[in-house]
Order: sequence, then structure tokens, then C-alpha cells
Amino acid sequence: MKRLAPSMSDNGQQTTDNRPLTRASQGAGSKIRLLSVVCCLLSCQVALLVAPPAAHAHLMNTGFGPFYDGLTHLFVTPEDLLPVIALTLLGGLRGARFARAVLFVLPVAWLAGSVAGLLVTPQVTLTALTAAVTIGLGALVAADLPLPLALVVGLTVVLGMLNGGLNGMELAKARVGALSAAGVACALFVLVALLAGQVASVRLSWARVAIRVAGSWIAAIGLFMLGWSVRGS
Repeated sequence: MKRLAPSMSDNGQQTTDNRPLTRASQGAGSKIRLLSVVCCLLSCQVALLVAPPAAHAHLMNTGFGPFYDGLTHLFVTPEDLLPVIALTLLGGLRGARFARAVLFVLPVAWLAGSVAGLLVTPQVTLTALTAAVTIGLGALVAADLPLPLALVVGLTVVLGMLNGGLNGMELAKARVGALSAAGVACALFVLVALLAGQVASVRLSWARVAIRVAGSWIAAIGLFMLGWSVRGS
């Protein structure tokens, strides 16, 4: 067995010649942490889905004002968070250019949809449609198809306007203003920036496979959501 030989440092102290971590090992560690965060988010969303009525709470009351209520709203609403995660993974898998497009287009489209929803008088719920969107985005992540940038941007705009509009209607029902919508948009920007940046830097094949598996989980959760919405209707 090869033993590590001690060496003398410049100040005369004896040190052990430990081999430094390589960039590859450090990168692998960061990817493992990324996948752990994604799995934790998905697990939390499953827990929220199977919980009683609290799982369908429309606006989180933090006690710090409407902006922070909107900031936390995204993370306790599975029908919003799951498609956002799926779209972020999809953009990150396609590269930094796609990830940047999702990062800057999604919060703007979501905010525009929320403002439009605040101005709409009739209150509608499209649970089946949002579940179908979640299934589709999760399936695209699992398939890892070479999609064009225009299609990814189009999907981003559709998701932002659809879910943002539904958010705006719920915010209008709760009688809170555009400040809550701004909080949701800020939460979106932070989440997409953190997640898409990590996914876009993935180079290891096994890490890409793990991200695709996460996409299949999102699609499966979307199927559960679709079944419950159909059963409820």
C-alpha cells in the first residue's frame, strides 16, 4: 500500500502531501447537491399534493406584507412550482443560451399574466389544463429532445401567461394588489437563476440522466394532478 509521504512546508512545519480535489470531483459534488435539491423540492410538492385542504392554499399569509406573501406563494403551490421546475430543467439541458432565455422571459410573462388576471372579473380554474402542461413539460425533460430556441421561448411565454393569469385571478379574489404579483415574479427569477445555472453546467452523462429522471417524476406527479382534477370535477 502506497503511503502518503510527509513534506516540509516553507515555514519548517511538517505537512502531509494530500492530493487536492480535482475540478471534476468538485463539479460532481455540486451536481449531486443540485439533484438533492431538486428531489427535495419534488418530495415537498408531493407532500403538499397529498395533504388536506392546505395543499390547495392559494395565497400564503406570512404576516410580512403582500410582497412576501407572493414571494412564498410559488413554493407552496405545486401546480405552479412543478411546471416551472420542469421548464427550468428543460432550458438548462439545452444549454446556457436556452437557460438565459427562460430566466428573463418567464418572470416577465408571469408578471404580465398576473396583471391581466387582476383585471379579469370572472374567476376561472383550469386545473386540468395546468396538469396537462406539467405532464407535457416533464415529458420533454425526460425525452431530452433537441428543441429549437423559439419553441422553448414559446413554451415559456405560454406557461407564464397561463399560470400568471390564474395567479392574478386568485390574487384578485384575495384582494391583494400587484405587489404580491411582483413577489411571485421575484421568486421565479431567483429559482430559475439558481436551478438553470447549475443544470446548464452539467456535463456528466449520469447527471443528465438523473435530471431526465426528475422530469419523468414531474410528469408522473402531473398525471396524479390530472386524475384528481378529473375526479373532482
